[in-house]
Amino acid sequence: MTKFATESAMSPELLAKYEPVIGLEVHVQLLTKTKIFCGCSTRFGDPPNSNVCPVCLGLPGTLPVLNKRAVEMAMRAALAINCTVHEHSRFARKNYFYPDLPKGYQISQYELPLATGGWLEIEIHGEKKRIGITRLHLEEDAGKSLHDGFPHSDEKTYVDFNRCGTPLSEIVSEPDMRTPDEAYAYLTTLRQILLYTGVSDVNMEEGSLRCDANVSVRLRGATEFGTKVEVKNLNSFRFLQKALEYEIERHIGVLESGGQISQETRLWNQNENYTVSMRSKEKAHDYRYFPEPDLLPIHVSVEWREEVRCSLPELPAAKRERFVSAYGLSQAEAAVLSDTREIANYFEAVVKNGADPKQTAGWMQRLSALAEKTAELQMILADKYGKVGAANFAEMITLVDEGKLTANNARVILGEVFQTGRPVAELIVEKGFSPIADSSLVEQAAKEVIERNPDNVAKFKAGNEGVFKFFVGQVMRTTKGQANPQAINDVLRRLLS
Repeated sequence: MTKFATESAMSPELLAKYEPVIGLEVHVQLLTKTKIFCGCSTRFGDPPNSNVCPVCLGLPGTLPVLNKRAVEMAMRAALAINCTVHEHSRFARKNYFYPDLPKGYQISQYELPLATGGWLEIEIHGEKKRIGITRLHLEEDAGKSLHDGFPHSDEKTYVDFNRCGTPLSEIVSEPDMRTPDEAYAYLTTLRQILLYTGVSDVNMEEGSLRCDANVSVRLRGATEFGTKVEVKNLNSFRFLQKALEYEIERHIGVLESGGQISQETRLWNQNENYTVSMRSKEKAHDYRYFPEPDLLPIHVSVEWREEVRCSLPELPAAKRERFVSAYGLSQAEAAVLSDTREIANYFEAVVKNGADPKQTAGWMQRLSALAEKTAELQMILADKYGKVGAANFAEMITLVDEGKLTANNARVILGEVFQTGRPVAELIVEKGFSPIADSSLVEQAAKEVIERNPDNVAKFKAGNEGVFKFFVGQVMRTTKGQANPQAINDVLRRLLS
């Protein structure tokens, strides 16, 4: 298998000659405590083959029983991405043979999926675009083949059936994406919606969000699709983008050299940054689908569907727009503060405790800088707003806004609160950050700084306005950051003039 030489980057003119066509198939593990057809735990990280039973191992004589919670979770996802949830849907057997599929078939949905005809909106380079969603259906996961890290791994493959029967929703997009950036935006937008709705933890490292990409290229202006290639093993957003970039250039290179694209499934080699052929796909696999005889069709009543719809939270796009209109935030600020429900809830809790929304937005960025990772901040805020309680944080922001605490001293206070959770008022007294109320003390400090720096006084009077910041800094240092910056500015302007 030869690697396509991406080192010789294609010219923009050649890339512009072709139009990529991209669609994504996303498998989402639903956030249930038990599997879709039995009572085994879905907990990640347990010892291999410890969460199994005769049902998920496919032993003879066993019968599946549908987990209602899995259906509700899938409905939440479907409604959040604007799909039509059908009153009747049905499970089918998808027949294929693989070591980690103990029954020899997978229970999935085929002709009658749970939901169809949805869409979600992405924003790319400042412009919005709607991506169609073909279908969302329910299915069970297979087990996991382990090829490394065990005795005799050089000659044997081990199988862990813990994942077998884990409930999945497969979300299939329309081929509406035209660049790797659009595919990246689609997947990140979908992930955020799934997190907001509580449908999944969408942890790619643990396999609860997996993505396969279908990609082809055609001459710009053409209406027919080119030959499609499926790329698997895309277990990160960055790998999705890189694999698509590689495949697009590979397709163009083959076509420009007079060759033809083979319809096939390829794997992304994340260590070498290229795709390799996995298997030919000249024809669609004959999975010999037929209705699952051991499960009744799913019936979703209008009442049940509307009950699930009413339980949905405010979704990210609506929250961003509300933050802009209600709090006067910029689109960029609103996007950051609505990234997760935990962060958005914390922001609103701080504002409800009296803090100015714009000031809160700025200080929350400083708070996030104290956390090494966004995930760490999210965990801190999820724990009833963590050690930096909303009321405590609001008090600090308000003191700064009213000129009763300098921004520099507030940063010190914030770091302490982040580590210890102690009250802001207590820390201000302990560190001697109480503001100087006597204006004569500020004036005395300013006079001393001016007397010590005659050369800079001369520069300022000669028109060097930049020197003024030096005087402000020196007075702040002399007053140990306890003087109001505006008061310092006013006194210095008067004395230096």
